[in-house]
Amino acid sequence: MNKWKIHGALAAANLIYGANYSIAKAVMPEYIRPFGFIFARVVFGTMLFWLFNVLIRNGEKVERKDLPLLALCGLLGVAANQLLFFSGLNLTSPINASLITTIMPLILLPIAAVQLKERITARKVTGVILGLSGAALLISNKNTISLQNSQLAGDLMIFLNATAFSFYLVLVKPLMQKYKAQTVIKWVFFFGMIVVVPFGWEDFMAVSWGQLPANAWMAILYVVLFTTFFAYLLNTWALKYMSSSVVAIYAYMQPVFATMIAVWIGQDSFTLEKSMYSLLIFAGVYLVTRPAGAQKIALRKNDV
Repeated sequence: MNKWKIHGALAAANLIYGANYSIAKAVMPEYIRPFGFIFARVVFGTMLFWLFNVLIRNGEKVERKDLPLLALCGLLGVAANQLLFFSGLNLTSPINASLITTIMPLILLPIAAVQLKERITARKVTGVILGLSGAALLISNKNTISLQNSQLAGDLMIFLNATAFSFYLVLVKPLMQKYKAQTVIKWVFFFGMIVVVPFGWEDFMAVSWGQLPANAWMAILYVVLFTTFFAYLLNTWALKYMSSSVVAIYAYMQPVFATMIAVWIGQDSFTLEKSMYSLLIFAGVYLVTRPAGAQKIALRKNDV
C-alpha cells in the first residue's frame, strides 16, 4: 500500500473534522439538541456502514471472543466520544473545543507505549510539542479563547472526549490487524449505537423536522455523511497501516484546515504569522510520521 494514500486519507479525515466544529455548532441547540444530533449521527451512520458492507459484499465474520473488545471500542470510540463531544461543543466555543482536542496525541503517547509497546522517542515527543505549539498559536491567533465559568463544563467534556478517543485508537489497533477496516467499523458503530439510542431518542423525536431550514438540513447531512461515515472509515482504514500515534498527530491539522476554509470563503485572512504557525504543525506531523532509520512503517500489501 502506498504510504501517500494513507497520509492522504488521514489528511482528508481531518479536513472533514476541521470544518465540523463550526458546522455542527451552527445547528445546536437552536434546531437540534446535542443528544438528538448524536442519535441521528450514530444511528444513520451505523446504517451506512452496514449498507456499505453489503454493497461491497464483505461477509467477513468476527470471532465471538473479539465481541467484548469491539463493544468496548464502540463505547469509547463512538458513544462516549460523540456524547461528550457534542455536549461539550454545545456549552463551549468551537475555538476552545478545537484547542482542547489537540492534546489527544499527548494523552495517547503513554497509553500506546504501555498497551501497544510503541516507543516514545525524542523525535516523537519533539513532533508532538511542535504540533501542539503551532495548533495552540494558530487557534489563539484566530480568536479569543474563552475561560468563562459557564464554559468550563463544556471544556471538561471535550477533554474527556479526547481521552476516550485516545483509548479507542489504542484498543482498536489489534482488531485492525486481524480484520478488514469496514468489518471493524460496522461492529464498533453497532455497539456504540446501542449505548447512544437511550440517551438521544427523546431529543431526536423533539426536533421539528418539517420546519428545519435548508442550511440546518445541509449541516446535519454533512455531519452524518462526511464527519461520521467518511471520516471514521478513512481514519479506521489508515489505522490498519499506521500507528495510533501517527493517526492522533493528524488532529493538529484540523485548525490549519479550519483556517484555510475560513480564508477560502472570505471569513478570515492568511497572514505571515498564521503561515509560520502552520509550518510548526507540518513539522510536528513530519517528525512523528517519519520512519526512524531502518524501522520503516509496515505497510500491508493486501488492500482492504
